[in-house]
Amino acid sequence: MGELTGAQIIARSLKDQGVEYLYGIVGIPVIPIAIEAQKIGLKYFGFRNEQAASYAAAATGYLTSRPGVCLAVSGPGMIHGVAGMANAWSNCWPMILIGGANDSYQNGGGAFQEAPQIETARPYAKYAARPDSIERLPYFVEQAVRSSIYGRPGAAYLDLPGDIITGAVDEEKVQFLPKCPDAPRPGAPQESVDAALDALKSAERPLVIVGKGAAYARAENEVREFIEATQLPYLASPMGKGVIPDDHPLSTAPARSYVLQNADVIFLMGARLNWIMHFGLPPRFNPNVRVIQMDISGEEIGTNVPTEVALVGDAKTITTQLNTALKQSPWQYPAETTWRTGIANKAAENTATVETMMHDDSEPLGYYRVLRQVRDLAPRDAIISNEGASTMDIGRTVLPNFEARHRLDAGTFGTMGVGLGQAIAAAAVHPEKKVICVEGDSAFGFSGMEVETALRYGMNITFIIINNNGIGGGPDTLDPSRVPPSAYTPNAHYEKMAEAFGGRGWFVTKVDELEPVLKEALADSRANIVNIMISARSQRKPQQFAWLTR
Repeated sequence: MGELTGAQIIARSLKDQGVEYLYGIVGIPVIPIAIEAQKIGLKYFGFRNEQAASYAAAATGYLTSRPGVCLAVSGPGMIHGVAGMANAWSNCWPMILIGGANDSYQNGGGAFQEAPQIETARPYAKYAARPDSIERLPYFVEQAVRSSIYGRPGAAYLDLPGDIITGAVDEEKVQFLPKCPDAPRPGAPQESVDAALDALKSAERPLVIVGKGAAYARAENEVREFIEATQLPYLASPMGKGVIPDDHPLSTAPARSYVLQNADVIFLMGARLNWIMHFGLPPRFNPNVRVIQMDISGEEIGTNVPTEVALVGDAKTITTQLNTALKQSPWQYPAETTWRTGIANKAAENTATVETMMHDDSEPLGYYRVLRQVRDLAPRDAIISNEGASTMDIGRTVLPNFEARHRLDAGTFGTMGVGLGQAIAAAAVHPEKKVICVEGDSAFGFSGMEVETALRYGMNITFIIINNNGIGGGPDTLDPSRVPPSAYTPNAHYEKMAEAFGGRGWFVTKVDELEPVLKEALADSRANIVNIMISARSQRKPQQFAWLTR
């Protein structure tokens, strides 16, 4: 038998463990890993910045339930990759960061890019390790994959010295491991399932909140069956959108503040009472609200608000248990109640306000008019990556999702700069679908060079930049001696970045340009940019509460 290098063993071990996608920037000492990965059929995408690559790896974990890998060089490269680890940690998504490191015999000697990399990764890692030998590399890869997907998903880190990557051992000394099974799907005790249904039956104003935990668990069919069997009103979290199609008649999205504030029993299906849900506390929630909580992590139960019924386990399994119980003893929330009437009235009121803004053809353009045009032209199965302050917040309400895991945004960590990396991950995993990346001009700037990445790989992504000259809007002209902190270059032609790399770009300032340009861009199967100027004074519709609960 011959010899195998560390790079060959790593690549084969990743493939054996069901990993398909790698993203990163190659250099010393990790380039052999990327080369060997491609040789055996893994998909490697070279990025322009490790941060964006790490965001792509995390999003891939969410989209596929197997970790994406970010491959980074030692020192600064690995540090950049920690950004995606932190995003994965906060969102509970599986990913692996592989960081190159100096040769092990150089430790402590001031080697090139030597850094305390394991210590740096550990706060955001479920598993962080430096393999102790070449022949044991399969063990460490299997452990990293297993740790990232079992229990509450998250990030893992492998620290690989150059001499481990380039060194070689006899093939007979290497024991490759079978693929670790998909994560277990534990159910809840039957008494807890019964207690949850009893609590819902006792509610006058029930509400189901569907979170991205249900999306990650691939529980969309079971959740839809549960909602339709019970006829309970529901609200989707930002990335819980699409678990049930946004146009479902039981969605309360247009009355979000009203239902959160007035519900007396809330069923959290893979959602958390964190800042996105205003901690479950007054004034955004009923001070006496009762909570049923479904979560994969027992530690999450009771966070911020005491839980009346805990359903600890897998969302798909537990929702199946609920559906089985309902088949044995059917129950529906009544069709005519003051709660339903209140929701309908508030939804109609809010929808009327937004409809007026969405059909406002005045110039300069506003957020709602632009996003309505995107909504009207987007394919029903498009994957939407959306970030930026108002661009994302308004986009969540205007741009619908009809399938699970078809919306990617700043997520639980509120990370700016994730949009392009996540869009590229979506295009890598789902090349058959249109990906629409809707960015504020500030958000786009974090990783705009990844447009070249998308064009290099022939990805079907339309980047839509909603440009208001700065963070929260900037002036139309600038005095270079007095530039406001939030201002960017006025009327910047970001679309020319696509043209620079062989794609197409459009600059839109007029309402009558919107529809024809967007039609042309969305029909183009190569990456392109539509740069749309809007008024710096365009804002969300008036809100009852500030977006950030304090």
